Amino acid sequence: MSTDASGIPIRRTYSYLGPAGTFTEAALAQVPEARDQIWRPVRNVAEALTDVVEGRADAAMIAIENSIDGGVSTAQDALATMSGLRIVGEYLVPVNFVLVGRPGARLADVSLVAAHPVAYAQCLHWLSAHLPEHAHLPAASNVASAVGIVDGASDADAAIAPPGILGHYDLELLASDIGDNPNAVTRFVLVARTVAPPAPTGADKTSLIAELPDDHPGALLELLEQFSTRGINLSLIESRPIGDALGRYRFVIDADGHIEDERMADALLGLRRFSPKVTFLGSYPRADRAIVHYPDRYSDDVFVEARDWLRGLISGEPEA
Repeated sequence: MSTDASGIPIRRTYSYLGPAGTFTEAALAQVPEARDQIWRPVRNVAEALTDVVEGRADAAMIAIENSIDGGVSTAQDALATMSGLRIVGEYLVPVNFVLVGRPGARLADVSLVAAHPVAYAQCLHWLSAHLPEHAHLPAASNVASAVGIVDGASDADAAIAPPGILGHYDLELLASDIGDNPNAVTRFVLVARTVAPPAPTGADKTSLIAELPDDHPGALLELLEQFSTRGINLSLIESRPIGDALGRYRFVIDADGHIEDERMADALLGLRRFSPKVTFLGSYPRADRAIVHYPDRYSDDVFVEARDWLRGLISGEPEA
């Protein structure tokens, strides 16, 4: 930890989607170096990333992908259009919900449920089974639904919220595990200012955004071939409109491996030659720490030997 002129440790600042009790806060709690530092709650992804760019925060935790709803478009678009940012880590948070009410509330008395629309949709089967006559009151966020009950600003009898809310507010737990999909997970990334990627671990992921050079048959296939011909698996590819004309898209890509891997470096060079714009978002350890496996013909030694062979041909060395 760095210190000031008097030797006092300087605390780092981390921005995250607040207020306290959100899933984003739960993701930030997984970061060892963030413990006992300053956590700055913000209102949206753009604000969190702007904090990093403008120096108000050392890093920001943002949601990037959900196992049910797919990529978080606001985060993807922000990373595509804001410069000077680099993903330095990823974290997985199980998406589970609780139903809470004011102290003393009973499940049998609930008729109006406050919930963010996405959370409501992910709990609809449970609600239909246990509160078949309820009505839905939309809320701005998962935490706002519960805060409205606490401060009296909401007419709802109960709220759908993350389990972490119970550690911050005086609420009655009416039901736990009300999400319809017990395997739902949200993937978060920690974003800092542009820095060198952490050293490869063998269980890494590389994130980037690329545009097609033009709209012609097979253009997307040509982009994907930059990875497939080098034995690189893509764990995510999603299209997002660029916004300057109809039919113009950029592609958000997560590729298995690290930029220091020979096959990944070669793929990025090929992609750079092919695409008019490539945004490198970072190479970082996978949250699941799963080792990336690939065929022997794509090992680093094979790429190095091929380059040495070509260098020998150019220099006039006799072939062995």
